Amino acid sequence: MQTAYYNNEMIQLESYPRELFHQLYLSAKKDKLLCPVCKEPVQLYLGMKNPPYFYHSRSPLKTCEMEVPVENNDDTFIEQNGFRIPKGRNILEGKTTAKTFRKAKLLPVKVIVSAHEAPAIQHHSNDYIQTLLQSGVPLDNNQIQAVLDTNRPLLVLSGAGSGKTRVLTTKTAFMINQQNVDPSSMMLVTFTSKAANEMKQRLLTYPRIQVNQINRLITGTFHSIFYRILMHHQAEKWKPEKILNKDWQKEKIIREAAKELELNEKEFAFDLALQQIGFWKNSLIFPSEVKAESKWDEQVAFLYQKYELYKQNNGFFDFDDMLIGCFQFFNENPIILKKYQQRFHYFLIDEFQDINKVQYELIKQLSEIHKNVMAVGDDDQSIYAFRGSDPEYLIHFENDFPNANVIKLEENYRSSHEIVASANEVIAQNKKRRVKIMRAQFSTNKPPVLFFPYDEEEEATMVVTEIQERIKKGARPSDFAILFRTNAASRAIFERLVSSNLPFRITQDAESFYDRFIPKSVLAYLKLSMNEDDADAINTILPSLFLKQGLLRDIKASSILKDCSFVEALASLKTSYAFQAKKLQALPSIIRSLKHLSPSTAIERISKDIGLEDYLKKRGSEGNKLEKGSDDLKDLKVAAKGFDHIQEFLLHAEHISAQNKEMKKLSKSFDNAITLSTIHRAKGLEYETVFVLGVVDGSIPHDFSLDELRNGNADALEEERRLLYVAITRAKNRLLLSIPETRRGKSTHRSRFLNKLIKK
Repeated sequence: MQTAYYNNEMIQLESYPRELFHQLYLSAKKDKLLCPVCKEPVQLYLGMKNPPYFYHSRSPLKTCEMEVPVENNDDTFIEQNGFRIPKGRNILEGKTTAKTFRKAKLLPVKVIVSAHEAPAIQHHSNDYIQTLLQSGVPLDNNQIQAVLDTNRPLLVLSGAGSGKTRVLTTKTAFMINQQNVDPSSMMLVTFTSKAANEMKQRLLTYPRIQVNQINRLITGTFHSIFYRILMHHQAEKWKPEKILNKDWQKEKIIREAAKELELNEKEFAFDLALQQIGFWKNSLIFPSEVKAESKWDEQVAFLYQKYELYKQNNGFFDFDDMLIGCFQFFNENPIILKKYQQRFHYFLIDEFQDINKVQYELIKQLSEIHKNVMAVGDDDQSIYAFRGSDPEYLIHFENDFPNANVIKLEENYRSSHEIVASANEVIAQNKKRRVKIMRAQFSTNKPPVLFFPYDEEEEATMVVTEIQERIKKGARPSDFAILFRTNAASRAIFERLVSSNLPFRITQDAESFYDRFIPKSVLAYLKLSMNEDDADAINTILPSLFLKQGLLRDIKASSILKDCSFVEALASLKTSYAFQAKKLQALPSIIRSLKHLSPSTAIERISKDIGLEDYLKKRGSEGNKLEKGSDDLKDLKVAAKGFDHIQEFLLHAEHISAQNKEMKKLSKSFDNAITLSTIHRAKGLEYETVFVLGVVDGSIPHDFSLDELRNGNADALEEERRLLYVAITRAKNRLLLSIPETRRGKSTHRSRFLNKLIKK
């Protein structure tokens, strides 16, 4: 059905503005759309594969068809004084959208390598390998080569889904059982405690492996292993109670130091400053060695110096210090270092592409005598540059470990041929990499799907609609993962899932979009339009007016003395700047004018008339380079479009914030739930079906990488391509990539990473 009544007018989808489809969808949810025949409420279907249509939600099988009369008269002209002149029309009247609905389409898969079944190894001459094969441990030829290759440096290039954990555990078991290697002379390093525990549990299932052997094996993360070494030698200095293991503890220290620079606590991105300090530390760049390239770098370098000084004076340390401290301890105690070098004969290191400088230097120190380092990783999945990780250590492994053997694991046991072939085509465009061509073991004849929502709101609705339809056909919620580039990109899909009653979990500990600094400030202005004596709202907007929050007490006092509202008291504040006094005096009339505007129009007025856009420009860094305040403002404008009244929008924001807090508590208890995650957090995981949101330039790849490219540096762009590769290879059977036509209110271009995949 293509026709419905809306606001007492008949509308037809074929001529209705495309940009208003989602608003229509939300109105239908509130029973504001009626069937033109039976006058019952109808809903708007917004899916990926079929064009939108109206349907009776209360009677799904009911169909009402209505003939729409076709008028033959030409009403584009009117007669006036004997002349035919063009008839004036409302801007929306008869408007057909420039962007029509585009059905989802299959992504043409360029076949680089056909799907094939990896040759199963039935028999092997090595006794223990044969025992493993007979016990049900599947191994292909390259995996066996990696297991058997000992007593020299070895680089195992383990592509996505190629069974690297199996190789690491099997090699460990082989060396202990077949070669009689003392487990205490082996160090098995992982990047998470969970991975270390899983490897130990898997080892216990292998033939002839005893619990006491596994207990003697040195396993764990870099931090846990080297912290144990520090505790053994300098227990007094490295007491557990002295560790700063919470971000708020570290942030408190640098916030105190920031007072010396008179940095505004609400404006400065302390989380990003801590991230930058961590990057310098993991790169073995100490405070005196920082080369500041901007004012922000200078400020963070100052905080870094003060942070280290505070820890030193009070005997505190953080996680990064565990590695730096051990590295320095070995340098200062060469005799002790030599004992460890003699003790450890073998190093097996997982996720080698994620290694940073201090971790790499520690491994080089300890392996100096025996050189038996087995590095397992995939440079195509190196996505943690912001932590100091560098794929160059893997790419140039032979520079520090001469005569190293290199074995490639190119059999993908996770994903279908269609997904693997697409991933191969994407990552092949990177120049700084070890060439690998992954091969899938099966084909589903279901190529990846591209779908084309109008904007972020419609994107979320299409995804939820698709999942609901799949679940009706027997799929489980846990089959699905929805991945996005940054936390801010999850706003719309989070909101749609909340209203859908589908079970879902969020993997990141991010605050609600509406609790972020800029959205919260804008919402505070809207709240004041409803209540001029909202003290919390007044306190929230002060930084955006370049006022200190300590002034709230003065505003309250002035309100009592002058018997006026908080907003009026704010307007009468004395300031030494004429431009600021003028802005404050105009504030009451602007705030009062918002009350009867739509939320989106009100936000536009706050941006321009109150000068929020100017504030963001003067604010400088705008916080995190991935999630800028100006981007938050654009996202808020998109979110507001679905609401007619400010009070309705404020209630919605409050509800979503409350739901976000609730989800953080409940997420871990959901076993059968849709996963909502950043791509970074999804690394190492797999799902039957994966949706990747916002596969457009500016999102994937992110704007900052495009800025770097314009400045002549392609490294960030290559990491963004690796990020998309990681997202694609999380999918086992179905992959759906979203290409919204607009993002943050502007037209988009599909991601340049897809160009080679799409036939012209």
